[in-house]
Amino acid sequence: QVQLVESGGGLVQPGGSLRLSCTASGSIFSIYAMRWYRQAPGKQRELVAGISPSMTTKYADSVKGRFTISRDNAKNTVYLQMNSLKPEDTAVYYCNADIRSDYGIMDPYWGQGTQVTVSS
Repeated sequence: QVQLVESGGGLVQPGGSLRLSCTASGSIFSIYAMRWYRQAPGKQRELVAGISPSMTTKYADSVKGRFTISRDNAKNTVYLQMNSLKPEDTAVYYCNADIRSDYGIMDPYWGQGTQVTVSS
């Protein structure tokens, strides 16, 4: 069984910073792409950033230059450094990863979500 556990959300003022973390655990053989999504109230879930095992990254236009995705393969962890936060960044942030388990099956896995609220 594989689990993704997120941490680091909270309340921050506009212009502030937060760092999200997501750690995978369980019967993991290999982790491929890792991603952060977010879902604001009344809106569809959207891709925020992604990172490959070789550290190639991609970002939504709305967060380019403000957010940085990184990963520590030895710790099975992906991070999202969020700077210059805006009220429109308020959402539940979800970690997602493509993981091949020890049983040889590759599936997408999701974390439980962490709330980020940007407000004065």
